[in-house]
Amino acid sequence: MTSILTNNAAMAALQTLRSIDDSMERTQARVSSGLRVGTASDNAAYWSIATTMRSDNMALSAVQDALGLGAAKVDTAYSAMETAVEVVKEIKAKMVAATEEGVDRSKIQEEIAQLQEQLRTISSAASFSGENWLQADLSGGSVFKNVVGSFVRAEDGSVSVKKIDYELNGDTVLFDTVGDTGILDRTYNVSQNAVTLDVNTNGVVTSQTVAAYTIDQLIGSAATFTTNTVGSTTTQLAQATADLIVGGVTVITNGSYFVQADADTWVLATDVTGTGQEALHDEAGVYYGVDTANLPATNIPAPNSIDTVDITTLTNDELDVMVSAVDLALETVISASSDLGSIAMRIGMQEEFVASLTDSIDSGIGRLVDADMNEESTRLKALQTQQQLAIQSLSIANTASENILTLFRQ
Repeated sequence: MTSILTNNAAMAALQTLRSIDDSMERTQARVSSGLRVGTASDNAAYWSIATTMRSDNMALSAVQDALGLGAAKVDTAYSAMETAVEVVKEIKAKMVAATEEGVDRSKIQEEIAQLQEQLRTISSAASFSGENWLQADLSGGSVFKNVVGSFVRAEDGSVSVKKIDYELNGDTVLFDTVGDTGILDRTYNVSQNAVTLDVNTNGVVTSQTVAAYTIDQLIGSAATFTTNTVGSTTTQLAQATADLIVGGVTVITNGSYFVQADADTWVLATDVTGTGQEALHDEAGVYYGVDTANLPATNIPAPNSIDTVDITTLTNDELDVMVSAVDLALETVISASSDLGSIAMRIGMQEEFVASLTDSIDSGIGRLVDADMNEESTRLKALQTQQQLAIQSLSIANTASENILTLFRQ
């Protein structure tokens, strides 16, 4: 039936044209934006995931900036610590030179004083953005510093910021700004070699650790020497006749007995029966001797810290102890420098990882929401063709109604 009021063919053609126009509008939006999922209405799940991951990527970008700031702090501290290593080396060399007889210690002390001041300058200047890792107030214990390392989203959706920690303590800071527990302002206990002496007491053999002293120290404190023979073994025996004081501490007491471990070393004898000499053998005359392979240590405090030492006031023995103390400080500064170098390396690796992680997340988001431009351009071309055909179809449908006019022209 043909009707001039209702044109079903035109209505069908118009509906098709509207559908094609809607599809074309969506396709054109994808082509212009490059996104397959641009709004939540396109795909709510993918849009939600992509929006969350974009937020996480912004956080990771902030982490990259924080890592750069942290790297600058660590590099500043590391550079200063490396310089401090060289200065402490110089102080050690000056003190070793001062042990030579006839050297003017006052001239050497002038150089050491300048080096001490340089260490203070290095420590105070090693600051970046108000952070100084070479000096700290350690009166309340260790101080912890940190650098932002990463942003993490857990499986349950919770988020956290991970940090790289660094502890400021007596082995990592040059100076304690309140007390004297820093590497350079504390007093070191210098190790004095000791040896193990096997002793037989009523048939029971025990190993006892005793301090070892050089022949120069024994002679310096005055001693009487005798020869002790047990069976076929002859051993030198000495008895101190005065106290020996090193670093303000009495390390040899008047009357102490010693046995000779080697040409230069004398061992404080373990007094088993009260005579000193009995320490060398049991009641049957069996000699046990000295084991010089095992060398534990006893401690002698240095007379001063590296920061306050004045070699012109030290005795020869105190200067020897102080040289050992500077060497211990140097080892500690080198260790602290190594720690900073390790953290700098880790921060560098973390910066590379965060950059790679950011790229991976961007790529993952793209797989979820990016439009395939080849596909979309092909679809747009097809829709344009369909649109032209739909318009042509609508035109034909409208023409069918016009044919009725010919009936009224007669």
